[in-house]
This record gives sequence, structure tokens and C-alpha cells, in this order.
Amino acid sequence: MTTRKNIENVLWKACDSFRGKIDSSRYKDYILSMLFVKYLSDLNKERRAWYTDHFAGDQQWIDRAMSREPFVIDDKSSFDYLYENRSNTQIGQKINIALSAIEERNGAKLRNVFRAIDFNSTVDLGEPSEKNAILKNLLEDFHELDLSPSHLDSSDIIGDAYEYMIANFASDAGKRRRIFYAQPRLGTCGKTCSTARE
Repeated sequence: MTTRKNIENVLWKACDSFRGKIDSSRYKDYILSMLFVKYLSDLNKERRAWYTDHFAGDQQWIDRAMSREPFVIDDKSSFDYLYENRSNTQIGQKINIALSAIEERNGAKLRNVFRAIDFNSTVDLGEPSEKNAILKNLLEDFHELDLSPSHLDSSDIIGDAYEYMIANFASDAGKRRRIFYAQPRLGTCGKTCSTARE
């Protein structure tokens, strides 16, 4: 079971990768973006596994059901893909492409959420070798964290993590942007209910 403390520990560890390099009002955006990608990826995997079982592996029905989920994410936008490419010299650009695809595939729900965040920025993250090291560490920090809805000990835990970062790292800067965390929960009949948290 993933607790709020588990998530806060990972967030704090992720902050260590940035401290002394850029201001906390900036690096919290990178960390929260990665938290959100990890959550969407784990949510997507859990839902796909449920539909695979429910539809006895019928790919057509699985794909149809997945296309109707509250959030849609493709393989190359997933956290697992980014983690597998964590040592790639173009990892910053790969993350940017993934975030852009997530925004595009989820329309109005996530439009411009990642607009001000550039994971390929040498201004914020330094020269290529330093930037790549930071991003590799960030991906490794989140890798072991399971954010599948069924593994979270509270339905508000992702929103709580967001508030934790805002409270501890430049809360006034955080007012500039919003991320909605919808945490679908599996019912016994397989239907999804969502709670949005701003």
C-alpha cells in the first residue's frame, strides 16, 4: 500500500536532485509533472489489466474501453517508456514530447498544464551532461513508487502530494497553474467513478 508518507519521501528525494541548481519555485514544477505522469501511467496499466481480464484478452474491446477512460496515454508517453530511456542523451526532449502528447490526447482536461515546463532547458537544468543526470535521477526516484489507484491508501493522496509540494516550495508560484487529479476507482462491476481534485 502506498501511503502519503511514501509519496512525500519520494518527492523530498526528488528535490535533492535539483537543490542548489535551480530555485524551488521552478523545480517543484518538474517534480509535480513527473508525479502526474507516473500516476497516469500506473492508472492506465491498472485499468488495462482490469479490462484484459474482464474481456478475456479481446484486444478490440480492451482498446475501445481504454479509449473511453478519463485520461488516455500512449506507450511512448508512459513513465515506463521514459524510465527505460533514462540514460538516453535526448531524455529531456523525450519527456517534452511525452507531455505534449498527453496534453493533446486529453484535450480540454489537460490543455496547457505542462506549457511552461521544459525538460530540455539548459537555462534551468544546465548543460546536457548535468541536465541528463538530473532527469535520470528524477526518473529513478519515482520508479519504485506504485501509484495505481488500488494501491493508494487514500482517494485524495495525489492531491495531498500536490498540496504538500505547494506548501513547502513557493506556494505563491504554484497558484499560476492547476493540475486536476482524477482518481478512478474500480467498482465491482468494472465501472469507473472519478473524483477531480484541483
